[in-house]
Formats: sequence, structure tokens, C-alpha cells
Amino acid sequence: MGKVIRFLPLIVFIALGAVLYRGLFLKPQELPSALVGEPVPAFSLPSLKNADTVLTPADLSGDIVLLNVWATWCPSCRYEHPYLLDLAKSGQVSLYGLNYKDERQAALKWLDDLGDPYLLNVFDEAGRLGLDLGVYAAPETFVIDHHGIIRKRFAGPVDAKVWQQEFASLVKTIRQEQARGE
Repeated sequence: MGKVIRFLPLIVFIALGAVLYRGLFLKPQELPSALVGEPVPAFSLPSLKNADTVLTPADLSGDIVLLNVWATWCPSCRYEHPYLLDLAKSGQVSLYGLNYKDERQAALKWLDDLGDPYLLNVFDEAGRLGLDLGVYAAPETFVIDHHGIIRKRFAGPVDAKVWQQEFASLVKTIRQEQARGE
């Protein structure tokens, strides 16, 4: 028993090293989501631009939807914003925003100053919808297909490289499904 106790720190060190080594190969952007393959959770939240307008999942339906979780306190959101403006102009997808745990006036100023790529913005001041979506932090982006089903969750800023690696083929696949009437 005494020999085991003597080697206990070494055993703990090796176990901790193995866990940390495994962590080097994880991709934090590929967070698993129980919602992939499920509809957008029910919500009833105000619009960012008009507090009297209540938005629901029905407002996010139609074509291929990119729901981008963003906030003014998020430096990575500022990084991805110019690409989102370009993406919105391209017309490849319908881009919606989920303003997450933010202040309304700060968010409106952000959109006025930097441009507004979103068709509409859900104002999630308390983070309730973000919690239901399993959001860890902004930015995160969800791909929602034409049936209102979440097809992908991506954590991190979206830029041209990320778009090609993570989103382009999925959008193409969904377009093909739409063409086949699926």
C-alpha cells in the first residue's frame, strides 16, 4: 500500500497529461449539439430594432437561414462582421441575427456604425434563447434548412475560409434537397 501511495502523484500527473494531450486535438468550433436535426426551439422575443414586435421561429423560416449569435461585447463578432456584410449581399443565404446578452442601444449603434447584414435581429437580452440553443458564447452560427431544422452549429467567427470549409458544401446540399422537393 505504501508503494502505491508513493507513486500516486506520478499516476495523477500521467493521467492529467493524457487528458491535456487529448485536448490539443479537439476542435472547439465543432461543438456537439443535441439540436442538430431538431427544429429551432420555441421562443417569443422582441425584435432588436422594434421592441414592440415579437419574433418567433416562424420569422426565421423560408429559405436556408443562417442564425448568427452576436453581441457588441464580443471582439470576434467585430472581426466577422465585414464578412457577414459580404455574405448578406451575396444572397446565398438568409442571414438573421440573435443579439445575445447585450444592451439594445449599444447593439443598435453597432449596426448603424458598421452596417446591418441581418434581415432581422432577435433581441435576447437575458440569453434565454441562447441557453435553449446551447450557446456557449458569441459568435456562434446555426444553419437552419428550409423546413426549419437546425443542420449545423458552428462556434467561432465566420470568414471566407470558414465559410468554404464549414458551410459551403452544406448549403449546396440543402439547395440540392430543395431542388428535389425534399
